[in-house]
Amino acid sequence: MTLLPESIEVFERGWLSSNNIVLHGRDEVAMIDSGYVTHAPQTLALLRHSLKGRPLNRLFNTHLHSDHCGGNALLQAAYGCHTSIPASEADKVRAWDTEALSFDATGQQCPRFAFDASVAPGDCFTLAELRWQALGAPGHDPHSLIFYCAAEGILVSADVLWENGFGVIFPELEGESGFAEARTTLELIAALDVAVVIPGHGRPFADVQGALARAFSRLDYLSSAPARNAQNAVKVLLKFLLLERQRILVADVPALLQAMPLLREANRRFLRQEVDALAEWAVAQLVRAAAASIAGPYLLNQG
Repeated sequence: MTLLPESIEVFERGWLSSNNIVLHGRDEVAMIDSGYVTHAPQTLALLRHSLKGRPLNRLFNTHLHSDHCGGNALLQAAYGCHTSIPASEADKVRAWDTEALSFDATGQQCPRFAFDASVAPGDCFTLAELRWQALGAPGHDPHSLIFYCAAEGILVSADVLWENGFGVIFPELEGESGFAEARTTLELIAALDVAVVIPGHGRPFADVQGALARAFSRLDYLSSAPARNAQNAVKVLLKFLLLERQRILVADVPALLQAMPLLREANRRFLRQEVDALAEWAVAQLVRAAAASIAGPYLLNQG
């Protein structure tokens, strides 16, 4: 079953990179989210194959986590594309404040990029001859936007709603409010007339009510015991490193976790474990979930 108009193409990526959404208009082509930096050459190759000689005119980011904007610099170098980012992140990008952005806190990479315009909640724009509205979607990230096309019932949901869940509620790890905002965002989506969701990760899907029910249930589970959100973050960020590197010395895992300010703070607030014990737990959790395996001294990516 075809869920989307022919003018909208989704490059469904692995979890190291976000999905890339290409909107083919008569006069211009736009992309939403550019993936992670180590996948950037592949992103560019996929895009060139899709565009068949046309230029990429515009680039949008739903939010500025490294897996959504890590390809910005390469795409800008290749196409000179007009780039729009969330308005509340503009000063940080202008100054390239990697501490205020999420890159330092998570131990992830993102080459410096520029921007031409910013997008605020309520802003409207046209892509692929369709009218879109940006909506504020805090929770996973306080600055995240989602993009809604009312005429077609299409929602670009970034990491606030996946087919099965949503991204880590990062503000809570540092003692900021995030669960309440995530609930408000889900309630906002529930009030929209959405026929198909293009998530930040995973395939586009039409069972919006089912996805919302699962998301609300997971949010209830996490918010009832905030340490669960912290534990999930430890697993997710270690898996991200493993996706990027493919193998890590098991003996190096404690130092890698300790090097992430976000995880140090989450451990201090919620988990209160010695880093060696936390690393041992995280490795065991990934192996149990078949997301990793151990071969000799190495933790290997799997799945």
